Amino acid sequence: RHCELANRFSVIRSVAHQVPDHPGAAGRFLTGRTPRNISASVSDHPTFDAIVGSMREETSRSGIPQFVSNRARLKGGGQAYLGPTAGPFVVDLLTPKMAQLPIGPDFDRLDPEFSVENLAVDEQVADRLDDRMALLNAFDRLRREVDSNRLIEASDRFQQRAVQVLSSSATRDAFDLAREPAAVRDRYGRNTMGHSALLARRLVEAGCSMVTLDWGRISRKYPTWDDHGDAHHIFDAMKSRLPVYDQAITALIEDVFQRGLDKRVLVIATGEFGRTPKVNMGRAKTPMWPGRDHWPGAMSILVSGGGWKMGQVIGQTNNKGEYPAERILDPNDFIATVYRFLGIDPGAMMVDHRGRPLPLLPSGEPIRELL
Repeated sequence: RHCELANRFSVIRSVAHQVPDHPGAAGRFLTGRTPRNISASVSDHPTFDAIVGSMREETSRSGIPQFVSNRARLKGGGQAYLGPTAGPFVVDLLTPKMAQLPIGPDFDRLDPEFSVENLAVDEQVADRLDDRMALLNAFDRLRREVDSNRLIEASDRFQQRAVQVLSSSATRDAFDLAREPAAVRDRYGRNTMGHSALLARRLVEAGCSMVTLDWGRISRKYPTWDDHGDAHHIFDAMKSRLPVYDQAITALIEDVFQRGLDKRVLVIATGEFGRTPKVNMGRAKTPMWPGRDHWPGAMSILVSGGGWKMGQVIGQTNNKGEYPAERILDPNDFIATVYRFLGIDPGAMMVDHRGRPLPLLPSGEPIRELL
């Protein structure tokens, strides 16, 4: 369905890098730096969403968390030397009820009445919460300079966030999907993709700066988008996944524009690399299915909103879809464009574990066609 909205998104199809492994490619794409170990599950440098969330968290006066994700950390990502306080407010979209459902042919982890739990304090214990916070503050005399891992600082920040969430009706309302009409929830889809896209819209509308959603492990039958031929049949998997993705991303883009958010909200849909242009047969086991392997040599990114110029296709690959042939772009160019949208100077300095100043982004230029 979202092909009908082509005037409301643009596709960048000439981005390339050199890292073919999942964690390393995620780290390369999200940090703007090539990791020392491309198989490491934690990045050497903070991802740009953690940087944005950390910078906005320091200036936010609302109870809305500034960085929300459905994963504590993407594999290959993380907040690195920014410390634990730069991590996201995590919303687990796979509830225990979902996990107990039987395996079905499609997106079977459905919970039609999904809601984010534990966001309110019972009126009977509200006074006790205030008393306990006062007691905690009275006892908190630990010296911060011995906190080399910034764990005490992180604990304080987490406590502050928790109290802000529990005491803020605006925050509770933003997380409360039950406030949406049934027709809206149906339009997004009552599944993990639909729930998370709708939640993202509500959060940014309420003032959240960054929502990162991992739409990877969302189906038990086809648990990843890693469509190697020895994992599953790529065509069967796509027939299952794409309609659900199409429904959720279409509803999100429609809402962003219809609700007048398209100048201040930017929607990004991307992976960490592309897939091989040629369909391969699996080799590791029998039966062998058609699939596509890792391919960082060319990838596409969908963007919508941000006050950018929509309805474009930027760049192109060669006639086999192997490598960019026109307007060759780097992940850093894309990150620089996002920073431009957010009003963040990519040359601003942060300090690593060794006390060395490093720029937020070592290279990259905003993609002029979008601006």
